[in-house]
Amino acid sequence: MLTRVPLRAAIGVATTLLASTLALAAQADDASPWQRDGHSAVRLLAGSRSGTVLLGGIAFQIQPGWKTYWRMPGDSGVPPRFDFSKSDNVDAVTVMWPAPEKFDDGAGGHSIGYHGQVVLPLRIVPKAADKPVTLRAEINYAVCEKLCIPVEAHAELGFNNVASTEDANLRAALDTVPKPANVGDPNPLTIRDVKRDGPKNVVVDVAVPDTRKVNLFVEGPTPDWALPIPVPVDQSPPGVKRFTFELDGLPPGAKADGAALKFTLVGPEKSYEFNTNLE
Repeated sequence: MLTRVPLRAAIGVATTLLASTLALAAQADDASPWQRDGHSAVRLLAGSRSGTVLLGGIAFQIQPGWKTYWRMPGDSGVPPRFDFSKSDNVDAVTVMWPAPEKFDDGAGGHSIGYHGQVVLPLRIVPKAADKPVTLRAEINYAVCEKLCIPVEAHAELGFNNVASTEDANLRAALDTVPKPANVGDPNPLTIRDVKRDGPKNVVVDVAVPDTRKVNLFVEGPTPDWALPIPVPVDQSPPGVKRFTFELDGLPPGAKADGAALKFTLVGPEKSYEFNTNLE
């Protein structure tokens, strides 16, 4: 039996199908294909093409029970490494790091990183704002359960769309990046003081609004500093959570006096980064 479809209805169906096809194509253009290994997957995300600085992202999916690492991995682990040098019309790429977690590494220490799904936002500066941008990334990272497995991935993505379907995901990822702060800021969660206690020990007083768990991480002025993770002190002043760490893991010839340290304070809802020179 032959069914006749009115011309207007047929045009409406065709228009809907075309719009759906274009939407799917735009969505595909806003993210590169997943690069998968046995325990994780990674891809690039592109934000809207507007302004002189572009927002992108590196999205990870980590298999349950496994983890990957922050820029400073802690007592064990391997920090991710990214190479964008083969990109087209890209002058600089800055990787922004969401607030990490602290994990028991199974050997008496702790590692620092992520599990589940995480997006690392990228701040991308084109060489010429009016020309096409293609981001090419060589991504080297490790995924770990009891043992660590190195992963090498290559991803490519053009920044083409005026309105990206990934904008909401990228804005949500930006909200997880610790906000810049100064030691002594009057925030409910803040670092109140950093002081030396003898030649090797550093004490950090953190003001906390309640008894919820907070974590503190410290980095030296260059990546070859491997400072230990600050540990909480049992007895702390009222309203303060006191942390301490030793000045171990300095590269050969480095001196702690006057060193520029970066602290990342991770709370249950907000996280902050503090830069200070050690006296």
